[in-house]
Amino acid sequence: MSDFLTNPALVIVVAVADNGVIGADGGMPWRLSGDLKRVKSLTMGKPLIMGRRTYESIGRPLPGRTTIVLTRDPEFAVEGVVVVRDFAAALEAGARAARAMGAGEIVAFGGAGIYARALPLACRLYKTEVHVCPEGDTRFPDLDPRQWREISRQSQHGSEKDGPAHDFVVLERVEREES
Repeated sequence: MSDFLTNPALVIVVAVADNGVIGADGGMPWRLSGDLKRVKSLTMGKPLIMGRRTYESIGRPLPGRTTIVLTRDPEFAVEGVVVVRDFAAALEAGARAARAMGAGEIVAFGGAGIYARALPLACRLYKTEVHVCPEGDTRFPDLDPRQWREISRQSQHGSEKDGPAHDFVVLERVEREES
């Protein structure tokens, strides 16, 4: 069995406004059709770890993916969703699901609390930088630029149909030098 199947990588998929906002009133403050297609291609066939509010904003398990919801709510139960009570359990469930699916990645999918827990452990960040500054109540944690290296960027022009201008960015964690 290959290494990525025994040790799937934790990655983050997120869309972030220029002011750090990722959410407003339980949803996203923009609609980007190209980003939705990108998210689908990045996450298909992989386990997704998300918080309960993120799950509720989506409203259903996404087809072709394993949905893992982290919540402290003991009453929360949804058919077709793996429910866990802490982040370690979410990672364990994600690793089991990734192996079963033949996926090399576990995806941290939001919201802010999930991202804050995943950021120190993630090796890659698939980020959509949305070039707006909306009001919002949920923010992405600050990135330490010394810990991340940009490996690709694709600029997307905004339009009335496709939403505001945005960039698809991939960042990889910088390897720590041993002293």
